[in-house]
Amino acid sequence: MANRFASRLSLLYGAFFLYAGLSLPFMPVWFAAKGLDAREIGIVLAVPLAVRVIVVPLATRAADRFSLVRPALVAASVGSVGGLMLVGLNSGFLAILLSFALAAAAIAPVLPLADAYALRGLKDRVRSYGPIRLWGSVTFILANLGGGTVLAWLGAGDVIWAVVAALALNAAAAFALAPLPPDPPDPAEAPTAGVPVWRAPGFAAVALGAGLIQASHAVLYGFATLQWEARGIDGLAIGAMWAIGVIAEVGLFACSGRLIAWLGAPGTIALGGFGGLVRWTAMAFDPPTATLPFLQVLHALSFAATHLGTMHFLARAAPAGRGATAQGDVSALQGIVFAAAMSLSGLLVAAHGNFAYAAMAAASAIGALLAVSAVGLTRRAPGKES
Repeated sequence: MANRFASRLSLLYGAFFLYAGLSLPFMPVWFAAKGLDAREIGIVLAVPLAVRVIVVPLATRAADRFSLVRPALVAASVGSVGGLMLVGLNSGFLAILLSFALAAAAIAPVLPLADAYALRGLKDRVRSYGPIRLWGSVTFILANLGGGTVLAWLGAGDVIWAVVAALALNAAAAFALAPLPPDPPDPAEAPTAGVPVWRAPGFAAVALGAGLIQASHAVLYGFATLQWEARGIDGLAIGAMWAIGVIAEVGLFACSGRLIAWLGAPGTIALGGFGGLVRWTAMAFDPPTATLPFLQVLHALSFAATHLGTMHFLARAAPAGRGATAQGDVSALQGIVFAAAMSLSGLLVAAHGNFAYAAMAAASAIGALLAVSAVGLTRRAPGKES
């Protein structure tokens, strides 16, 4: 039974990140094929960030309030297919903007709800989150590697239908998930009984700390390819360096159980912050090209360890019946922090070039310190482990 649950959940993550791996490179291409200019494409691509902050906390709170995490996940997954199909049938900036906002409202809660469902179900079955989540990273790599073939086959004007197909697979996987048993209520004497998620021991420190560490990737995500091209690194080598980071991430997901058992959840987040500190400090000083693949391996810490620690912390710290709420609030906060970091990163790169990574190193260091502070807070709270 546990194996069937894990297999269906792995399919869900695989399908969702297949969508992510296709939409990231292809949606801007499709927008351009529909006649949108660079300014209009930038506005449309900013919509999901704004929608996420508003929609995700509302959707996850409703899912918890009515004990409907799986039905909400199914509804969001199905709605995302319809929303993106509507985008594909539209033309013109305003029509595409409005339909893409509608699609984003359906897509945004899918991953937080999936994580809430996964953590609740895996806890009941004593299974680790990392080996399930790694299939999302695997399909993301496959989507990136096969993207050129898909684009050549469909053409820029129809490539959106490959993205829609990935979302349809995600909806089918959501339908196949088993219902969760009701969340047992917190006993009256439990320290988190009746406590809002933000007042749970260490929650605010972990949420902000993990948000800062994840946001420290802003310069890399926004400008690394341009910086590497300026060095004369060819496209194949650049693609390989991005793949190295995701492969390292998969490796850490595969052995995540031992890492969490050794360091605890906040300690794993702190390790991610330390990895980011080392990674971005080295990047700030324009390291030799030969060292870049080794620095990309640190993605296993700066991203994967931070994400794993956050998920395991939420699984243990969120009060019973509020797992989706905790996921939604952390997702929204990370969206806000990342959007701010991305906006700032453009200014920093324009003014300081590679030295902009120094600000990312500082964000990682602060995030690690916040995670360390959460270790003490969770240890002092009776009945909770770090």
